[in-house]
Amino acid sequence: METKVVVCEIEAVFDMIGGKWKPLILYLLHSDGRKRTGEIKKYLRKISQKSLTNQLRELELDGFINKHIYPEVPPRVEYELTKKGASVVPILDAMCVWFENNSSERYQFIRSLCDE
Repeated sequence: METKVVVCEIEAVFDMIGGKWKPLILYLLHSDGRKRTGEIKKYLRKISQKSLTNQLRELELDGFINKHIYPEVPPRVEYELTKKGASVVPILDAMCVWFENNSSERYQFIRSLCDE
């Protein structure tokens, strides 16, 4: 596995769970449980298939999610949080609380995960 040189722990955390999609994938799996790729893509409407595949692969590589492949035709693939993935939820919850305390009228939600 490649070692990345980072400035500090915060940069490392953002590398692992940061970006536009990873926190949403993690929180969706926390809120809704096990999901298939198509269900995740349906929620993250603007994500490309390539980007979704890369994000899921990175989250799996870093141990935040498990990938379950069922021997069916066509193969069914589902993702779920690991214990390590669930350990990130308090950070995401804190982001929800921060937003509630510092919200802006600029945002309209398709689905609010924070209220669940």
